[in-house]
Amino acid sequence: MNAVEILALDVGTKPACEAIGISRAGLYRRRAIGKAPRVVKKRHSPPRTLSEPEQQDVLDTLHSERFQDIAPHEVYATLLDEERYLCSIRTMYRILEDNAEIKERRNQLRHPDYKKPELLATGPNQVWSWDITKLMGPVKWSYFYLYVILDIFSRYVVGWMVAPCESATLAKQLIGDTCAKQNIQKGQLTIHADRGSSMKSKPVAFLMADLGITKTHSRPHTSDDNPFSEAQFKTLKYRPGFPDRFGCIEDARQFSRTFFSWYNNEHKHTGISLLSPTDVHHGNADTIIASRQTVLDNAYALHPERFVRKMPVHRPTPEAVWINDPKQVAS
Repeated sequence: MNAVEILALDVGTKPACEAIGISRAGLYRRRAIGKAPRVVKKRHSPPRTLSEPEQQDVLDTLHSERFQDIAPHEVYATLLDEERYLCSIRTMYRILEDNAEIKERRNQLRHPDYKKPELLATGPNQVWSWDITKLMGPVKWSYFYLYVILDIFSRYVVGWMVAPCESATLAKQLIGDTCAKQNIQKGQLTIHADRGSSMKSKPVAFLMADLGITKTHSRPHTSDDNPFSEAQFKTLKYRPGFPDRFGCIEDARQFSRTFFSWYNNEHKHTGISLLSPTDVHHGNADTIIASRQTVLDNAYALHPERFVRKMPVHRPTPEAVWINDPKQVAS
């Protein structure tokens, strides 16, 4: 018996291990070394347990044409009226359960298998993502609704609106105006959204059909299917100066004007090589990257020792942007 075990006799195992600074689990493992494996005795059935022939008799009775569609408690009562006792109601259920015959008889709701959206954009105005978020109003339970349409390739906010309510009519108007402003042609664009009521509304669906736009939706309860809109809303709400509440709808609109001007024109987005969405959306990315590369080349020429591994190279913009890239999912 070692010091830990001697001390444990007086103060208990846990305090002894803490005092000496060893693991209780390690102590228990050392104690177990050399001990014979535990023998698990077979459990004997209680004397009151029904024999196998008696259990089969109960099962045959429940399976009979007379009782096959009747609940066990009704079978039990009917047999008692006929001066016959097989077993308790609970035992009937236990026997049925042992034979895998207990289940919900009612039709259960089965959720359909929703196909994962896999959307690819290799340039601006190919895939847009849109969503609606709530902005808290001046008093409790009051909200303003911010609609935002985002180009997933350039991260450029092509359209936005603050409204007093969530409305399919307003969404239709915003989408129509934005498509006209961006000169969207039939068959050019896919618009992706979650499964909100406005997103799935008939006015919006009819508008997209008229404009020749393909529409897709996220799977239920899957925020990762609409990642670009979710990330943009996070940038909005974590922006310094974003208030807990807006005093009126015009306050919300004014804040949004300032924010989206900054977001599109000044925000250096990590997903597009630290360029602004405007630079990428309007095709200025290559020129800006070439200018930045000249600065990096000059810095390397002046002090190559400061660049340990290799000459600095500016990261290019992504050639393709996916919602649910099948290659990444497969890997």
